[in-house]
Amino acid sequence: MIDVRPFGALGAMREDWLDSRFHFSFAGYRDPTRMGHGALRVWNDDRIRAQSGFGMHPHRDMEIVTYVRTGAITHEDSLGNRGRTEAGDVQVMSAGTGIRHAEYNEEDEDTTLFQIWIVPDAAGHAPRWAARRFPGREEDGRLVPLASGRSEHEGTDALPIHQDAALYGARLKAGDSLRHAVGPGRRIYLVAAEGAITVNGIPAGARDGIAVEDEDEIVIRATEAAEIVLVDAP
Repeated sequence: MIDVRPFGALGAMREDWLDSRFHFSFAGYRDPTRMGHGALRVWNDDRIRAQSGFGMHPHRDMEIVTYVRTGAITHEDSLGNRGRTEAGDVQVMSAGTGIRHAEYNEEDEDTTLFQIWIVPDAAGHAPRWAARRFPGREEDGRLVPLASGRSEHEGTDALPIHQDAALYGARLKAGDSLRHAVGPGRRIYLVAAEGAITVNGIPAGARDGIAVEDEDEIVIRATEAAEIVLVDAP
């Protein structure tokens, strides 16, 4: 089953400083048919205006991954962490037993990002935060693990999360394709941050959501140059 969720049909929230699209129920947007996809609970497509952002607020027992598409985001939290994550890079906050954080766009341009929440394998982990640059992904035609709790990614540059799940990034040239095996009981959710693709022959445009389950394998083909973000979760 491959279900394409067009960008224009996603939940939406607009404020003076924030423009968000929700792939799943979040905040004031509720759709009982879209409460997540396996352990993937939230996928928000955010545009944060220059010199604005989210003030300090709490979270617990959630793995929160931020994939910055353009601009940069500056993180600050109650553990004393502070860091700036630029376009193409990733940060992970494991909320665990509880953490407060703020996310600000301190740039002179809008920042766009995907905010992705994954339910952890258990409650009560120690909270933590980390960010990492991932150079060398320019249209290399492969899925690169960016955040993962899967055993096969131990020893890689992937930022750790508390779940048997992985977030990948890939860049494809027009006409290129890649394959990704879907294990038993696994679910895939992917978005072309830029460009247009097909998944097992089914077309999807930029920022559409594609939910996959009960497939042995997916073949992703770029019908135009594309940047892909994919979550593989139980």
